[in-house]
Amino acid sequence: MGWIPCSGKSNSKAKTRKKKIKQQENLVDQIKPTSGDFSTNSSLSEKEASKNGGSDHIAAQTFTFRELAAATRNFRPECLLGEGGFGRVYKGRLESTNQVVAIKQLDRNGLQGNREFLVEVLMLSLLHHPNLVNLIGYCADGDQRLLVYEYMSLGSLEGHLHDISPGKKRLDWNTRMKIAAGAAKGLEYLHDRASPPVIYRDLKCSNILLDEGYHPKLSDFGLAKLGPVGDNTHVSTRVMGTYGYCAPEYAMTGQLTLKSDVYSFGVVLLEIITGRKAIDNSRATGEQNLVAWARPLFKDRRKFSQMADPMLQGQYPARGLYQALAVAAMCVQEQPNMRPVIADVVTALTYLASQKYDPDTQPVQSSRFAPGTPKSKRDSEKKAQWW
Repeated sequence: MGWIPCSGKSNSKAKTRKKKIKQQENLVDQIKPTSGDFSTNSSLSEKEASKNGGSDHIAAQTFTFRELAAATRNFRPECLLGEGGFGRVYKGRLESTNQVVAIKQLDRNGLQGNREFLVEVLMLSLLHHPNLVNLIGYCADGDQRLLVYEYMSLGSLEGHLHDISPGKKRLDWNTRMKIAAGAAKGLEYLHDRASPPVIYRDLKCSNILLDEGYHPKLSDFGLAKLGPVGDNTHVSTRVMGTYGYCAPEYAMTGQLTLKSDVYSFGVVLLEIITGRKAIDNSRATGEQNLVAWARPLFKDRRKFSQMADPMLQGQYPARGLYQALAVAAMCVQEQPNMRPVIADVVTALTYLASQKYDPDTQPVQSSRFAPGTPKSKRDSEKKAQWW
């Protein structure tokens, strides 16, 4: 659909906008890891920098549009893996290396698309961790903007929790805790090891991809922002993200902090535990918003079993469920200073992931009543730390 100027002034605005887009396009071949306020951190060793062509170049390959069109057989529908707010993702095979990859073709919608493209290339070229998706390369050919990632064979976490296709294996408790702990580790790397810290800003189930063995990796960094440095407590920015996952203080004020990501992670953890969507308009009034539904239930341990995903069929450890819900409850606190730092969340979830549940030797829980806990033990647990 074409764009029609409303007045004479709009023509000059359009020219300015086109000029900005052109400037951003020229930046693609000039991005340096040390440019701007972003400095390389200890995770990028001199050896790695040298291997990637030195610190003056992006550690990613460049592709022509022709190469990526050939890899996806001209972007055939049968190669389509999914579609998001910023473009379509296709499965492809690079002719030069025979490597299977995922190729995201960004919508050509002007300035926002270019900004997201540049941020993603820069972030994933500088940041490397087992729980972040690996960027193989990019294409900035004419007006085409494409990103080439490693192929994640099991798709997104969303596809395993919601609207599960017939024949797809349901996620058991152990796998859910493994995914939650891995996703938290990816976020911890962004918050605590990147310098300056990186605020992910778009943590949700569809952005957590799964490799063989259900190994999780965070993807889609187009909305990521550099976190506050020095005496600054937050970053002020236009509110972006996905409804249902945004921290309330960010949605209301535009003030973004690391704790904004912690809130989003809490929503994802609730989805993992309950099997419910962050926002589900098909449910009854009062149950459509996951956090709003969960908050009253957090106050009564006897109702915790009602929060477990029915797909688990009672196959989960009662104590593990309590602890996982305690972590989620802390993460979605309305006041950001009441939320834990992500490092503490990683500690808690790594412990839970290490406690393997075996339905053949451990009791299957009833979904109608919370598992009985002796009063003396219940009282002592009130004094235990939150995780």
